[in-house]
Amino acid sequence: MTTDNLDLGKTTAIEWRIDDGPVAYPLAVSGMEWRAAAIRAGTAPQMVWLLEHPPLYTAGTSAREADLLEPDRFPVFRTGRGGQYTYHGPGQRVGYVMLDLRMRGADVRAFVRDLEDWLIRTLARFNVIGERREGRVGIWVDKNGHDCKIAAIGVRVRRWVTYHGVSLNVEPELSHFDGIVPCGLDRFGVTSLADLGLPVTMNDVDVALRETFGEVFG
Repeated sequence: MTTDNLDLGKTTAIEWRIDDGPVAYPLAVSGMEWRAAAIRAGTAPQMVWLLEHPPLYTAGTSAREADLLEPDRFPVFRTGRGGQYTYHGPGQRVGYVMLDLRMRGADVRAFVRDLEDWLIRTLARFNVIGERREGRVGIWVDKNGHDCKIAAIGVRVRRWVTYHGVSLNVEPELSHFDGIVPCGLDRFGVTSLADLGLPVTMNDVDVALRETFGEVFG
């Protein structure tokens, strides 16, 4: 695990934490909730936490039971973030973002759009065109003429402090998405940087995420 700070000038410093090994989902949630409360109280800095989880499914506040196709395949966690079902596991970079929106205009929609921009700029570092799609959450790419999801977004905001965040498929086992209908969209595929033929490491992605974060949130 590594931690350090990024000074964004007009906001307070942001702590970055990067975990090298898989982090259990309940541990991550309790850690986020603790940090969010400390940010609200002014006793801890804002934070971006980069990590991987062991294989699991999470169900957001809009999840439908019918979209959990294989309930016994991996542990399933109900979570307070927005959205439906998604998969987390090794080879996927999860970025939990704990920011105080009172310092950023108290605009949740703008925050979500900034998360989208952050992912789009990160993908551009690897010459991948990531795009929004009307009526769909996350970031999408064109793979041989087909829309495929490469990154997911699911956030929660409590008293203007954000937590949960984004996930970017670097080199996960894509067949693990077969146990759910990702985000309730059964017409579209899921892809990753490796699936697109790009030999990108997790460290490469972390560097890009850090560099582009300042571009968007600074």
